Amino acid sequence: MAVLVVAAHDNKSVRANVANAVAAATKLDSDVHVLVAGKDCGEAARSAAALQGVTKVLHVEDAAYANWLAEDIAPLVVKLAPNYSHVVMAADSVGKNVAPRVAALLDVGQVSEAIQIVSPDTFVRPIYAGNAMATVQSGDKVKVLTIRPTNFKAVGTGGSAPIEQIGGEGGKGLSSYVGAELSKSERPELTSAKIVVSGGRGMGSGENFKIIEALADKLGAGVGASRAAVDAGYVPNDYQVGQTGKVVAPDLYIAVGISGAIQHLAGMKDSKTIVAINKDEEAPIFQVADYGIVGDLFQIVPELTAAVGKK
Repeated sequence: MAVLVVAAHDNKSVRANVANAVAAATKLDSDVHVLVAGKDCGEAARSAAALQGVTKVLHVEDAAYANWLAEDIAPLVVKLAPNYSHVVMAADSVGKNVAPRVAALLDVGQVSEAIQIVSPDTFVRPIYAGNAMATVQSGDKVKVLTIRPTNFKAVGTGGSAPIEQIGGEGGKGLSSYVGAELSKSERPELTSAKIVVSGGRGMGSGENFKIIEALADKLGAGVGASRAAVDAGYVPNDYQVGQTGKVVAPDLYIAVGISGAIQHLAGMKDSKTIVAINKDEEAPIFQVADYGIVGDLFQIVPELTAAVGKK
């Protein structure tokens, strides 16, 4: 049977991590369908059809799906699920909201944040903040899983899958959309950035994060933070990297003033190159760092920013 990938989108294109979800789905079956539901989301459906490995796009136009309320999307997925062996979503804010509802309505177990597909019924997922890996096997007829995007190389574009218009289930009236306040930044989004510069409690204040931002701007990097920095009110929640924040795996991760608690490491230890700057030479972050600098971050980071500027 085919595999269904549920795609989050902004009406113009599907999210970047949908390409990672498709990559995971192709390891389950060669027949991969993508569901794109929303209002005036034709462009997003076409962007899904262009992903390599996609064999069909199911396009649903319904005002009930305009704001991607999980209480409305989940019944639609459940209606389609009997036609598929697997329902796959990226483990982002949308996937973590929709997939559990789908699994509950289908009365099946959910495999969360799979990082490896062993076989169509066997998956590897992290537990204990990534300190151990669990191999889990599902005997459910329909397997619902979220995948960690950073562990699956995104498929490319250039495909031309057919787009099929199907009907929706309409609104269920269980929730309503009030509004959203979206943070805007010219910097790359954390989960897709090739370089990430993060600050921790050692920054001392939100005002001091300006030196992090200056370095990030020179590098064209995203800006992250540890939970300690977020809890202290230095930066907004959407900066948080870690077990309860965003999981990133950039080419370069620079950790500034971050001690390296296991909860933070769970969100960034798969980065290709890790640079740690900390005055405490015993900080746990140095155990995972490829390069470590022991010293005063308020001296080192501006010097590093100046050096990058000269290059």
